Amino acid sequence: MSDFIVSARKYRPATFASVVGQRHVTETLKNAIERSQLAHAYLLCGPRGVGKTTCARIFAKAINCMDPQGAEACNTCESCRSFTENRSLNIHELDAASNNSVEDIRSLIEQVRIMPQTGRYSVFIIDEVHMLSQAAFNAFLKTLEEPPAHAIFILATTEKHKIIPTILSRCQVYDFNRIRVEDAVEYLKYIATEEGVTVDDESLNLIAQKADGGMRDALSMFDKAVSFCGSTLQYQQVAQTLNVLDYDTYFHITDLLSEGDYVQALLAFDEVLGRGFSGQTFMSGLNRHFRDLLVARDPATLPLLEFTGSLTEKYRAQATKTPMEFLFGAIALLTDADGKIRQSSNQRLLVELGLMKIAGLGQKKNNPDGITEESYSLPPLVTEKFETPAVEPATSETKETSAPAEKPVGAVRAVASVDAPRVSECADAAPSETPATTPVSKSEPRKTLGLSLSALVNEPVAEVKSESVAAEPTFDPDSERKLTLTRDEILALIHEKRPRFEASFEEMTFEGHVIRITVPSQSLQEEILRQKTEMLHRFAQIADIHGMLDLEVSINEAITSSKPIKPEDKMQYLTDKNPLLTDLRQALDLEIE
Repeated sequence: MSDFIVSARKYRPATFASVVGQRHVTETLKNAIERSQLAHAYLLCGPRGVGKTTCARIFAKAINCMDPQGAEACNTCESCRSFTENRSLNIHELDAASNNSVEDIRSLIEQVRIMPQTGRYSVFIIDEVHMLSQAAFNAFLKTLEEPPAHAIFILATTEKHKIIPTILSRCQVYDFNRIRVEDAVEYLKYIATEEGVTVDDESLNLIAQKADGGMRDALSMFDKAVSFCGSTLQYQQVAQTLNVLDYDTYFHITDLLSEGDYVQALLAFDEVLGRGFSGQTFMSGLNRHFRDLLVARDPATLPLLEFTGSLTEKYRAQATKTPMEFLFGAIALLTDADGKIRQSSNQRLLVELGLMKIAGLGQKKNNPDGITEESYSLPPLVTEKFETPAVEPATSETKETSAPAEKPVGAVRAVASVDAPRVSECADAAPSETPATTPVSKSEPRKTLGLSLSALVNEPVAEVKSESVAAEPTFDPDSERKLTLTRDEILALIHEKRPRFEASFEEMTFEGHVIRITVPSQSLQEEILRQKTEMLHRFAQIADIHGMLDLEVSINEAITSSKPIKPEDKMQYLTDKNPLLTDLRQALDLEIE
């Protein structure tokens, strides 16, 4: 059985022309050779597997060639043959990862003094030079700056930022780029032809994408795929071998989400989890898929799509039938969720909620007149929910709008109207054609405000007429009188549902349809404003107000609340009354919660 040589070694470029994706470097080195403008030190920087050491070897062979063909080596003279057979005495390679001490550099300096046996130059290639110690760098400085005329140093590193500035200033620096997907695919096609392997474009694109700009990684994956699939590489088998999600999965899920079919999308995600992929991997891949679709929509940005062949046409076909608004919304949702998934204790639920939100965008696209923005966005997560008062809704045809109001200095105004349709009512709420003002007994179940999950994806929503949106807001002329009469009931509701707000609302004042309160801190102001809409709906229903209500919350830090609100304030209040509580808390090692 013949010895197997991996493709990364077997097909290592031997000439500048065969180097993949680094033309800016190879052209510069060729020009320097042709014009005899050789520097005494070069620093080659770039990611792994992009050709740094390869270019260093080609350069070293070319400058010592006895019969050069322009800037390329002839590969027939004694110098070239000795290099090819790994017996050249003119080219020395040093691994700085294992030879990083001052003693190793001293040995190198002694070796630099020896004249080359054949050829003109002694070339010293130092790989992973950033691994040298600080003392070794300092010991190397003088020789690197003023070496003998026959010595040329070529340093290679993947971490340029670790090289000290005094070394950088003594070298010509060449930055290598990540190899583009198109270049990697072309080189893989060449190798597949040489090896007699049949392969499709999708498989090569998948390998090149997975390699992330490294040609050596791409060749290693190619060898692995050939070992698994044999002489014919098929896309599904290559995806299974590399343990990556295939493109068809993302195309299928995108179609489901675009149609608003969240049920099948969740089932498809469950299949992905069953195949061993994590939710974070799936979310990252889906986000990139949406980005590629967005890029594929415009011919001007099509070069940013790192695909070739039939795969590009698939992206263009799906991008044509997918609205731009849907793609922008989906990318925003997935990007936001991606930042939270690492800290999430339930990653699956987080991804599923993201899929349902995106499906809501798809429903809005398919039925723009029947679904409002609120019907496809999840409500904010809060620890407590206000409940509706024990009264029937005024009418099933009421509408909800928000009108801009003039914002006073030092205060924040919250506006809510009770004339708009309630997007999420409980399923058992029967619409009434006439206003019902008779209170219902407290024993009857109360309805919960907020959006339900069914309203997120598939429940019908009351149709909002375009002319109603542009209508002027209405106000109940008796708002102030009604609020004054029901002040005690409002305070009782606050005491029951939001005792933290009670101290602020005890001093509330009414002026027409505006409720004004003053709070001692911005944090309390923000907490009240987060729940303003539900509170205003409750106040309006308690006071039987048919029109818009405003809530104006101003800050006055000079106010000292009569009742402590935060746990820290309560603890301080109790400690002031009985200082022994501090000793008791320390003795029991208790924390304030």
